Amino acid sequence: MKPKLSPQAIASAVERDLGPISTWTSVSEGEESQAFGIRLADEDLILRINRLTEGFQKEAFCYRHFTSASLPIPQILSIGEVDGHAYCVSRRAAGKTLQDLSPAELPPVVARVDEVMRAIAEAPLHGTEGFGRFDANGIGEHESWRGFLAAVADPRRHDWKGCEPAVERRWVDRHLHLLGVLISQCPETRGLVHGDFGSNNVLTDSLAITGVIDWSEALFGDPLYDVANIFFWRPWLACMEAQARFFEEHRLDIMSNAQALRCYQLRIGLQQVFECAVAGDTTDLQWAMARCDAIAVDPPG
Repeated sequence: MKPKLSPQAIASAVERDLGPISTWTSVSEGEESQAFGIRLADEDLILRINRLTEGFQKEAFCYRHFTSASLPIPQILSIGEVDGHAYCVSRRAAGKTLQDLSPAELPPVVARVDEVMRAIAEAPLHGTEGFGRFDANGIGEHESWRGFLAAVADPRRHDWKGCEPAVERRWVDRHLHLLGVLISQCPETRGLVHGDFGSNNVLTDSLAITGVIDWSEALFGDPLYDVANIFFWRPWLACMEAQARFFEEHRLDIMSNAQALRCYQLRIGLQQVFECAVAGDTTDLQWAMARCDAIAVDPPG
């Protein structure tokens, strides 16, 4: 759940640690963090508040290890504490998020998005280990990529029984069975995966991608997983639909791996169903379940 600290409490903690804030504005927020634009010492920065510090520490790791001219990750300048929560101050990337672009602004940008996704996939992984979600030291939770994919069925990680009656067990079992069949057709590829790519975590000035932000969900595994995230959410957001159409028209190499793309969409969908059920978010739960049903029946798209 997103923190709801008062601006006064946040400003007091940041000024205690970093000095006076001369400008304070609201900016687009993610699912987990409060976010503000601030100005410190004549520099425009982004201030975010989360319940835990681990995600911010992981972002700092990603900046140190993966940022490049082709993969712009804003630098984390400071991580601190405010009222039992964590705050993070980072450099501010110019432009707007893909999600905030109008439909007319999207076509010139999607090819640049593809270039950044290639850079993510090709990022060097020296000094890291494992698969799946990794920690602030670059250590993944799983011994294999297929192990990460299958973890959504592990009752130690996902208490599906506790999701009843919001999600019927028969529905869960049917989709987990299909997932298991599809996992056997997926490659044991190990690359960098953003994990939540394509909408409010990608910024552009309409000419280039100026920042890829919020790496808290990043993984080691098949970079096609980021493409699958775009396909899963295509009916929900115009920016996802525009990117999905670009891949269908220009990246036949990606589209040729249809079963893996389908598997990853279903894995993303099941995770979303579980999280919505736990949170009691009935509207999003129903949408995610219907999207999983569509993926289970049809090929990707």
